Amino acid sequence: MIIGITGTFGAGKGTIVEYLKEKGFAHFSVRDYLIKEIKKQNLEVNRDNMVIVANNLREKHSPSYIIEQLYKKAEKTGKDSVIESIRNIGEIKKLKQLGNFYLFSIDAYPKIRYERLSKRGTVTDNISFKEFLEEEKREMNNPDPNKQNISKCIEMADFRFQNNGSFEDLNKQIGKIMDLIKNE
Repeated sequence: MIIGITGTFGAGKGTIVEYLKEKGFAHFSVRDYLIKEIKKQNLEVNRDNMVIVANNLREKHSPSYIIEQLYKKAEKTGKDSVIESIRNIGEIKKLKQLGNFYLFSIDAYPKIRYERLSKRGTVTDNISFKEFLEEEKREMNNPDPNKQNISKCIEMADFRFQNNGSFEDLNKQIGKIMDLIKNE
């Protein structure tokens, strides 16, 4: 089984990943893949370059190129896997075609998400609340199939999570969905 994770910035994608890793899932991240590509090109690691590199790879190869690379890695493990940070509808369409795939989306109130990112403190998170909202808006709706469209990805989710509470609250939500999937 492959589970894909999409959602808004700072909503808790990584928290879902940690839950699944504890259950034995292998983890693959679009973000990590892009950081490696950015470093290969000797570019600065920041959100703008992540978007540019991702879009260039999709335009050069296909809208689902990045996910296809991660899917191949996941298949090689022979384990249930989670692919984090899906932001493109072509990626989701491809994964659904491949089968045995579920898409999870996660969201939370913007102020909560911004506070989480500020605490995380990675190089791509060191921005003002205004910049945070502007960057998210830029990636939220884009009709170009090679670019990010987070809102459409969220709409395509098989299961949706609201993460305005504690880790325990989110873990309970995830546990219920995983039980549902296993009993299908």
